[in-house]
Amino acid sequence: MTLDVTSTTLNDFPCSSSSHRLRIAMGLKGVTPAEVKTIKLREGEHLTEDFERIAGEPLLPATDFGEAAFGQSIALIEWLDTAYPAPRLIPQDSTQALEVRALVLGIACDTHPLNTPRALKYLGAEMGQSEEALQNWYNTWVRDGFTILERQLAATADRGPFCVGDVPTLADICLVPQVLNADRFGVPVDDFGRINAIYTHCQTLAAFKNAAPKTD
Repeated sequence: MTLDVTSTTLNDFPCSSSSHRLRIAMGLKGVTPAEVKTIKLREGEHLTEDFERIAGEPLLPATDFGEAAFGQSIALIEWLDTAYPAPRLIPQDSTQALEVRALVLGIACDTHPLNTPRALKYLGAEMGQSEEALQNWYNTWVRDGFTILERQLAATADRGPFCVGDVPTLADICLVPQVLNADRFGVPVDDFGRINAIYTHCQTLAAFKNAAPKTD
């Protein structure tokens, strides 16, 4: 079975960080899905039986190719990088590829999961935490993750304006939605100079600007 982006339905939500990643990647690759379907997370559309039958899990993004459906933004972007190899989002150089993946997993596996809506909802609804406590939780783990990331990015600062070098990679794709989320939730991040510089530089590219959430 050969998969083609131009035949897929992208199940998307504008303010989903994971969906945002995939939209950036598609923009950088210059590929467009056949259809984009907005799933209203706040109304629970991702929890319906119809959606889970398609996607296999109540998460976004999800790509429906008709014969098969796949989720998980990092996996989908890695697939894009194989199916549409130019421009490369994971460098061919093995050392640079390792650098990129290390940054990606730090954001996508260590920082982002602690601050997803379902985690915050559970803390509030099931564990009885106040809005103040939820905000403190969010602030703590975003700033903890950014502190580590800032230190890592300092080591690549002399090699270009992006996370690793002079072209955007999967690391930048993961960084930008996380910075945007921090801003939306009022987390102070002005003191992370390298992170903010990369974020600002990414906004000079149409793929990043066009993928940004237009609505809540």
